[in-house]
Amino acid sequence: MEMIRRARTWATSSPLLVDSALAVGTWMVFLVLSGSQGEALLLTTLQVLPLAFRRTQPFGAAVVIAAACLLQVLIIDTPLIANVAALAIIYATVAYSAERWHAWVVGAFGLLGSVLGALDWVVNNAFITDYASVLVSLIPTTLFMWMSVAAAWMLGDVVRRRRAVVARLREQNEALARDQAQRAALAAQGERATIAREMHDIVAHSLSVVVVQADGGAYAARVALEQGSADSAALERAAQTLETLATTAREALTDTRRLVGVLRESGSAAEFEPAQGLANLVELVQRVRDSGVPVSLAVRGDVGELPRDLDLAAYRVVQESLTNVLKHAGPDASVGVDVLRTPAVLLVRVTDDGRGVGAPAQQLDDDGYGGAAVVPDGRGNGIIGMRERVEVLGGTLHAGPRPGGGFEVVASVPVTVSGEVSRTPEGVSSE
Repeated sequence: MEMIRRARTWATSSPLLVDSALAVGTWMVFLVLSGSQGEALLLTTLQVLPLAFRRTQPFGAAVVIAAACLLQVLIIDTPLIANVAALAIIYATVAYSAERWHAWVVGAFGLLGSVLGALDWVVNNAFITDYASVLVSLIPTTLFMWMSVAAAWMLGDVVRRRRAVVARLREQNEALARDQAQRAALAAQGERATIAREMHDIVAHSLSVVVVQADGGAYAARVALEQGSADSAALERAAQTLETLATTAREALTDTRRLVGVLRESGSAAEFEPAQGLANLVELVQRVRDSGVPVSLAVRGDVGELPRDLDLAAYRVVQESLTNVLKHAGPDASVGVDVLRTPAVLLVRVTDDGRGVGAPAQQLDDDGYGGAAVVPDGRGNGIIGMRERVEVLGGTLHAGPRPGGGFEVVASVPVTVSGEVSRTPEGVSSE
């Protein structure tokens, strides 16, 4: 089967070479069968050898064969076995010529040549002596030749139509392949953007906690060393700080490995999202509290049956907001996290009373966040990432300074849950 497939591929890619070999072989067979010589040899050669161009230059070959047939009518009065070449070139011209009018021209010349050939062969037949005999022989001969021309023409037209259909199907397949490649590229781009947001949230939050805890641990250790005695309280604070630092680093490493693993493994595109959600808010808030920032948490309503995308987006908004507090709110800042679930919307509000870290109003950080002393412009990745998460779910997000000082982030996202929605939310509050 493989050899046959290769042979067909080669024959399709080398039409002139294949047709030349067939034309020469047919010419030699006709010479042997008819014993052609002299004028018959010349006419057989002129009618058969042009078939070498039946696919590459079909109309030109048809013109040469038509001229040879006309010459045959003029110089001899008998048919030749080579006359079947006229039917072959009619078929080839209709099937392979790029111009449609070529098919109509060769068809018309085929019908006209049939009449001329029938007249020449019948009228000059020595056994026909009267006009009645001429008509009796001429009409069937002409009809037979016309039917032969029509059959060759229609067969070529069928082949031409089939080739056109195959060409259209091939173009459609190529277009579908290009469309599929573009869709795959867009999907990969969307996945990369989502993974980039996840990496930003994980790394930014975890490193912020690590930095704050490291500074606190270093300060407690220095205090104990400067006092020159074993201050158990300072050492305990340092130990607790280092434990929190290690826990945060391990969690960040686990989440990062999960995301990087998706990039390495095929077929895991749907598994790149970390498992955090609003159910993990208590751990998130406690980690920030361990960093020395007072955080109050209030969750009102049933948040246990939220859609996965909404649950993750709400968690990331709180996480990014707390990260910005650690980085920019300044000393002695406190934070309030308020999550409200209603049948229609999920409201997330994170506020702080920080005074900033003293950055000038024109110098914003990478997240466009600067506490009360800075007016954010939204040019950074943090607030942009939060806004993208919320807007893709049909919600809105506001981030900016509070009138009384500090900073606030407010996200409102419509809730769409399959199944029954609770109408009597239960409140949960922790300070």
